[in-house]
Amino acid sequence: MDTPPTAAGVGARVRRKEDERLLRGRGRFVGDIAMPGMLELAFVRSPVAHARIRGFEIPEEHRDAVFTWADMAAAGIRPIRAVSGLPGFKVSEQPALADGKVRFVGEPVAVCVAATRAEAEDIAAQIFVDVDELPVNTDMLEAVKPGAPKVHEHWADNVFLETNVGGSIADVAATAPIKVSRSIRTARQCMVPMEGKGVLAHWDRQAEQIVLTASTQLPHIVRAGLAECLGIEQGLVRVIAPDVGGGFGWKGLLQPEEVVAAWLAMKLDRPIRWTEDRREHLVAAANCREHHYEITAYADERGKLLGLEADAWVDAGSYSVYPFSACLEAAQVGSILPGPYDFQNYRCRTFSVATNKPPIVPYRGVARTGVCFAMEQMIDAVAEAVGREPWEVRAENLVPPEKMPFDNITKKHFDSGDYPESVRQAVAAIGLEGWRARQTQGEPDGRMIGVGFATYCEQAAHGTAVYHGWGIPMVPGHEQAQARVTPDGGLELRVGVQSHGQGMETTFAQVAHEVLGIPIAKIKLVHGDTGLTPYSTGTWGSRSMVMAGGAVATASRQIAERLRKIGAHLLQARVEDTVLRGGAVHAGAASVSIKEIAHTWYRAPQLLPADVDRGGLELTAGYKPKSDHGTFSYATHAVAVAVDPDLGTVEILDYVVVEDAGTMVNPMVVDGQICGGVAQGIGTALYERVPYDETGQPLSSTFADYLIPGFTEVPHVRIIHMVTPSPYTEFGVKGIGEGGAIAPPAALCNAINDALRPLGARVTSSPMTPDAILSAIAEAGR
Repeated sequence: MDTPPTAAGVGARVRRKEDERLLRGRGRFVGDIAMPGMLELAFVRSPVAHARIRGFEIPEEHRDAVFTWADMAAAGIRPIRAVSGLPGFKVSEQPALADGKVRFVGEPVAVCVAATRAEAEDIAAQIFVDVDELPVNTDMLEAVKPGAPKVHEHWADNVFLETNVGGSIADVAATAPIKVSRSIRTARQCMVPMEGKGVLAHWDRQAEQIVLTASTQLPHIVRAGLAECLGIEQGLVRVIAPDVGGGFGWKGLLQPEEVVAAWLAMKLDRPIRWTEDRREHLVAAANCREHHYEITAYADERGKLLGLEADAWVDAGSYSVYPFSACLEAAQVGSILPGPYDFQNYRCRTFSVATNKPPIVPYRGVARTGVCFAMEQMIDAVAEAVGREPWEVRAENLVPPEKMPFDNITKKHFDSGDYPESVRQAVAAIGLEGWRARQTQGEPDGRMIGVGFATYCEQAAHGTAVYHGWGIPMVPGHEQAQARVTPDGGLELRVGVQSHGQGMETTFAQVAHEVLGIPIAKIKLVHGDTGLTPYSTGTWGSRSMVMAGGAVATASRQIAERLRKIGAHLLQARVEDTVLRGGAVHAGAASVSIKEIAHTWYRAPQLLPADVDRGGLELTAGYKPKSDHGTFSYATHAVAVAVDPDLGTVEILDYVVVEDAGTMVNPMVVDGQICGGVAQGIGTALYERVPYDETGQPLSSTFADYLIPGFTEVPHVRIIHMVTPSPYTEFGVKGIGEGGAIAPPAALCNAINDALRPLGARVTSSPMTPDAILSAIAEAGR
């Protein structure tokens, strides 16, 4: 079948269909939805990090409006269990409201219901929680030492999981000409989506279901976890995700507040709503990315990597989150630390550590941002040790294109690409020679110029080969899409993934248009509703276009064959003599439109061929890439900065991204994903952190303390696209959603250190705040 590209199909810069609605304030978010008789929730949260609960003092007039875990347990509600099949994993149970003990500041211990959120908060303010405080773990390196206070008393230590990847590298360690070691750390931070978490639960008497309208990325997975906690069949649960104002991983899990809202809706037979406020978000919820590395690289005299060894700790907080578990970050570190570098000796040991902090949750890039931060600093350290330009050492160590497809030291299967070329193009685009000349001249204002690079790879669209061994409650398999031609010749698509800013209403329509030629204005996407869409593990891991987009293409092609058969009959032609092009079936000079074919199926069935497919113009198709190992997009980021050695401030002077996402369905959407990710990466690099004092109190509970980059802190990002299609996917697409956020901390760190090199100063931890930079300068001057 001949389906040439069109101006609105794959590869076209089509304006996003959903923007008209969203930019005009016509979106429908959880906070916009109200129901008759609705009650609102406010949570009483623990003011201390670690304590036993002695009891509650509840004013008599509010006893019917306040609930604790004792009430939920009496009703048979079960704690959240996020387990893993990895050997040695320790199980934690997280009750939706604290059960006899609190393990972090902000943990919900009671819930209050009222007609309005303000009234519920007033009730919550009158509840006294009597506690007996316990010793606190605030540092993961201290928490693993013998004698540290136990977060979970029945454990032997505070380690959820220890992993070991690779083998002994003693020989190369003893003989390598170059050996460099670093201690590297990333700060705990938050996601800060524009819309906080929200949930509205009600009992649908007609359907006999608990309906959870939630700001979530994983409707089907939340349904499974919620049913497990409520002790009911999944068929009694329906999860609906309306418009979602950003997710970034924070909305990719089952949360205690969702369990509480669903239970109360069933118990009280009233709609129940909770919306997260910003202080709840910063204190009690979306924590991520706290890593520590002790890492050593071995190389020859030119900087060719001979081996790498590392110990890595990840602060996983107090509980394991559903469904990904507490080991998602640390267990990945061991397998992805080598990235796209080609070397033969490797050892990595990782620890997922329990502390008295909120549970760590996956954030855009997941473990890759910390891994890239560590690995790319080591590449620059090796380059400095051998006296070469960092970009040269980087390019020579990356897997070359002639080795593709390539299995690296940890058996990651790279599908396609030219990684060294991305470095070369980044060097040219940033104008490295010009910056080097400027460094030698010096700046009139005394600031110091630096240029940094970082290369990463992003494994996306993970398949069963990656996740089945984890033993967690979700393993991605075949993704399905439903396609239905409407009576007027339009198209309705139903997918199980959920959009929270990716532009799926546009890009999936482009995929279908590429195959069928139906105008994208006449293509509607239905998603985010377990009652209407095929099962899916949801939107995470940059999988949606590869997996669900592939399913849409497959379903569209199967619909196209049915259209051709009916069209051939109406044209009195053989099927093999027809083509589907431009929204019509053509046979020579004659044609019949999809609208006419649809009219025949629905309104004039007497005209159909006798052997017509009785499934009609509606079907469900499944898709899985040819390789079960996912796809690998990649990029090199290059950044030029000016560092003020007196103030410690950093100005970004230029920023270049050389990205290879395979075939781009919509380059404009790809650019938006990259720019948004870079902004978040700059926040990780220079501003964002959630520090704790020695008692476990968070010190960044408002935007007065927790800094995020704004318009003046994010530069214009120059993007250069390399296009190496994946050999395993529809159209050659690769995942793109997380890449922009992975490399900025590493690139900026390398640029800052390049600037500080004349002073002998070095920063190795993020965020690289003015205080951190000044401390590094002071340390170098001692």
